[in-house]
Amino acid sequence: MSALFPLNPTMWQEWTKDEACLITSSESVSSIEPLYERGVHEYLSVPLWSEYLNFIQERDESVSQCTPEGVEKMRALFERALTAAGLHVVDGGKLWAAYREFEQALLIAMEENSKDVKDKQVDRIRNLFRRQLSVPLSDIDSTLQDYKFWEEQQGVVIGNDIDHLAGLPSNVISAYKKALQMYNARAGYEEKVARGKHADTELFQNYLSYINFEESSGDPARVQILYERAITEFPVANDLWLSYTQYLDSNLKVPSIIKSVYAIAVRNCPWVEALWAKYMLALERFDASEEELSAVFERSLHCGFPNPNERAAEYLSSHLNYTDQFLHLHAYWARLEYQLGGDLEAARGVWESLIKTCGGMLEVWQGYINMELSAGNISEARAIYKKCYSRRFKGSGSEEICESWLRFEREYGSLDDLDRAITKVTPRLKELRLFQQQQETKSHEIVGPSPIGQKDDITKSVTKEKATYQASSKLSNSLQASNKRKTGVGFNDRKDQFKRKKGAHGKGLSSVTPNKGGELGLSNNDGKDRDTVSRELVHGEAYQQTEVANLNSVEQPVYTDQCTAFLSNLSFEVTDEQLRQFFSDTGGVMAIRLLRDRFSGKPRGLAYIDFQNEEKLSAAVEKNRQTLLGKKVSIARSNPKQSKREQPGRGRIAGGRGGRALSGRGSDTRTDERRGSSAQSAPTAVSNQQKGHVKLTGSNTFAMPRNVARTARPLGWGVKDNRSNDAEETPKSNEEFRKFLLKS
Repeated sequence: MSALFPLNPTMWQEWTKDEACLITSSESVSSIEPLYERGVHEYLSVPLWSEYLNFIQERDESVSQCTPEGVEKMRALFERALTAAGLHVVDGGKLWAAYREFEQALLIAMEENSKDVKDKQVDRIRNLFRRQLSVPLSDIDSTLQDYKFWEEQQGVVIGNDIDHLAGLPSNVISAYKKALQMYNARAGYEEKVARGKHADTELFQNYLSYINFEESSGDPARVQILYERAITEFPVANDLWLSYTQYLDSNLKVPSIIKSVYAIAVRNCPWVEALWAKYMLALERFDASEEELSAVFERSLHCGFPNPNERAAEYLSSHLNYTDQFLHLHAYWARLEYQLGGDLEAARGVWESLIKTCGGMLEVWQGYINMELSAGNISEARAIYKKCYSRRFKGSGSEEICESWLRFEREYGSLDDLDRAITKVTPRLKELRLFQQQQETKSHEIVGPSPIGQKDDITKSVTKEKATYQASSKLSNSLQASNKRKTGVGFNDRKDQFKRKKGAHGKGLSSVTPNKGGELGLSNNDGKDRDTVSRELVHGEAYQQTEVANLNSVEQPVYTDQCTAFLSNLSFEVTDEQLRQFFSDTGGVMAIRLLRDRFSGKPRGLAYIDFQNEEKLSAAVEKNRQTLLGKKVSIARSNPKQSKREQPGRGRIAGGRGGRALSGRGSDTRTDERRGSSAQSAPTAVSNQQKGHVKLTGSNTFAMPRNVARTARPLGWGVKDNRSNDAEETPKSNEEFRKFLLKS
């Protein structure tokens, strides 16, 4: 029985006494010693140690005859006893006293020996007294009196009327005072843990308080002794074992002691899986052999943990990270519950718990359905299909589960069941196919490079975008060809609003309708459309691509450019890897965006590079004008916030450069001349902002307020002046424009 369950100290005492009564010769002593060794190894018991020592002294002939081998054996056994229980505050003094009595008996037996041998033995006994006086024991005062009496027998007087410690060495006095102080600090705790004075619950709490006090003192040996005393009283308290082993792992770290404690712990509380796990970790920490680890692991598997599969899933879930292995683990768990345990509800619970965490995996639902089908539960399998057919799975999983449901109904269901499944699945499949088509369309229409050799459907999408782009270009050319305006500045807004086609609406250039005079009317908000056209005429291809993308309702990628450099004058043959190598000395390159022509896919010599932080960006800007592939690269900081603040200025630039086509002023010759000198005229057309006031310079007459345009003639038109539509208008200065407004 002791091989499976530990025996308490009382049982070990009874067993050893019974065995000792049966021996008839000294040769049988060797068969009793292992019993004592096993008993003192399992629990801390001073009475068991005392009986063990007495048995060896009485029954071992080498010890009783005082042979050198017997004396050394007995001394080693006493030292082991003091190490194991000599610090026991209440009962430890008994072991010290037994040791001293043994040595004193040896001294008496040495009367015929030489003086040197006797003096050596006297010193041994004196050291035992002094060692005991340095330990906080309950009988420390009686030990001091015994020591004084023994010293008087040796001719040494200790103490007087003034100082009872006079005559002792200073180190012995200081050790005695410290031990006495330590005992006084622990006397109250010892009173609380005295057996028979308190109930078990109260006694357990008193031991915990005592242990906390000893841990605060910082003496691992005393803490270990107190843990051993508590475990002797409460051997199946798993929390106490866990706390004890945790303390040993953190503070003592002695392999032999820790292994021994874990071996006893798992025998007392084999149902605590945490103890087994910590036991194996300790063995691995101390480089135990693979055979020893395997043996402990095999023993742990036979201890009957509560729901080991659940523990395994909980432990392995953090390592498998919801992969296929994680699914296989739960499938195996459910199969064990159903096939071996015969508990279908428990197996369903396994799948339901897995669905809560991995409901987006198609394989989870399929495994659940297959289990119900193997059990012959058709209605339950159908209920699972109804729960999962509307879910979205990766790839084509959503279509697959719908088609699987239809196959299921064809095989197991009736015609009515099949019709009901078709009624639910058909709209779902249409929705999935429509969504797939939309995703394909979006992927084809995203603005970006179009490498050569794309598939036919992408080519068709690009052809469609080209047609839209050509339509917008025709609109721009028509606006440029319109050299005259009728009444007012801009277009005939009110007439165009009534001439729009019914239902025509949208953003930007969404509807274009011809007027009687051949002009073009823009739908939606006229002012907004004019700005759109102006931006398109000025910014050319880049802005036209944005307008075409808006017409096709394609969402372009949005880049914040918070820590981005803009590169220009790049070689057309440059690659992402070459740019990354170019900035290898600065580092911090996060992303590289090479700009390419939308339709041809050819490089434009421009790029945006995102950096990790401002420090890396500043280092990159310092490489400005350095050579890359034979060209000096221009590097500047990309500032999206500044671009947003200057957005209205872009419209004014459009008015200064491309706005002539909208105003309708001047002949074609003048338009060509201005186009040729746009580089010189553009700066004068930009508005100067000073202290919140906008000052218009140059020929910005297109910016006349709409209300003024509706009540007055444009600048350069007299009250009685009836110019023909073909006459050329002379632009007026801002001063003349101001005087005209004041007169009005």
